[in-house]
Amino acid sequence: MNYPDVHWPLPTWVSDFAATWKQGFSTQEDRADFVLAMALENVRQGTGGPFSAAVFAIDSHRLVAPGVNLVTSANASSAHAEIVALCIAQQLAGNFDLGSCGDFELIASTAPCAMCLGAVPWSGVSRLVCCARGSDAEAIGFDEGAKPIEWIESLRERGIEVVQDVCRDKAVAVLEEYAQGGGVIYNPERSN
Repeated sequence: MNYPDVHWPLPTWVSDFAATWKQGFSTQEDRADFVLAMALENVRQGTGGPFSAAVFAIDSHRLVAPGVNLVTSANASSAHAEIVALCIAQQLAGNFDLGSCGDFELIASTAPCAMCLGAVPWSGVSRLVCCARGSDAEAIGFDEGAKPIEWIESLRERGIEVVQDVCRDKAVAVLEEYAQGGGVIYNPERSN
């Protein structure tokens, strides 16, 4: 049997979107605004769920890798925005450990689900910035998985700074627009 190669190409609009972003990335709020605008565009383009993420160089604030949620368009439950952004950043760096290449932050439109949380310490990023909270995603019906209650402390113990609630109101508005527009809440169906 021949198995297909696994590819999660970013939607074609993402490169143009990043290239034409005029606001800049000098503050954490600027970088969060970019991530949230990208999440909203992902919703409006119909190319995935209401989530996005991006990896930035901490010292220069340079965008290293954007990522959007591709679960529905790629038919891949693991194609979450954080995973996509981290994979692109690591491939561009030529190293699975971003920490060996410099200091990087991952900005996520919503706090990571259980799967993405597991990827954060393995990625080598030294800062995680979250816009919405997991409870905000759960409020529109998403299942964020079984995350430890003290996940923030756990990351901090590993030397990863965690910042929460950056532009949270804007992030919640993206989630709500997705839900109100009839976006697919793609939790796995389970029979009891």
